[in-house]
Amino acid sequence: MKVILNKDLNTLGEEGDVKDVAKGYARNYLFPRGIALPYTERNIEKFEARREEIEARKSEKRQDAAGLKEKLEALELVITMPAGPNGKLYGAVTSQTVAEELARQGFPTERKRVELPGNTFKSVGKYKVTVKLYESASAEVGLTVEAQVIKTEPRHPAPSRRERRHHEEQAEAQTVEAAQAEAPVVEEAPAGGEVPSAGTPDQA
Repeated sequence: MKVILNKDLNTLGEEGDVKDVAKGYARNYLFPRGIALPYTERNIEKFEARREEIEARKSEKRQDAAGLKEKLEALELVITMPAGPNGKLYGAVTSQTVAEELARQGFPTERKRVELPGNTFKSVGKYKVTVKLYESASAEVGLTVEAQVIKTEPRHPAPSRRERRHHEEQAEAQTVEAAQAEAPVVEEAPAGGEVPSAGTPDQA
């Protein structure tokens, strides 16, 4: 069904636009929230009476977009990402990543308004991203992706079979020495005789 937008809606259009939408969408969402009105002769007349007011607001938005375009194109965004020695990122720079960086720079931007060639950047380097503004206006923003090198511990070569055998022999020798040190000392019997048993009286 046809409706006339009473307010701007990013996903649909702007105030005064005539759009074809599903009946359920119009009745359950657009009409109850005052975002749109039914496309009737009476409502058409109302919007025609407001045409100058609507166009004045659109003109103001165009001017704001032109000013924002100039500011954005003067930016040079820098994003640091973990990367390997070859410059490959552990992850990727996405439109969400760029939108978050723009917000940190004082330019809140919806993720869907940010376009990256190839959708993502997976290597360090210099790039250009497009930020959609109002109507057909857009800004080209410079972006540098820098590497945050992750330090890794040097790997030691695995011991050879001879070295492993040597270590095993050393461990075995240490175990034997420790067992000998802990073994009880047994006294030897005097030469030429037996040690009398305890509790046995000497015979005359």
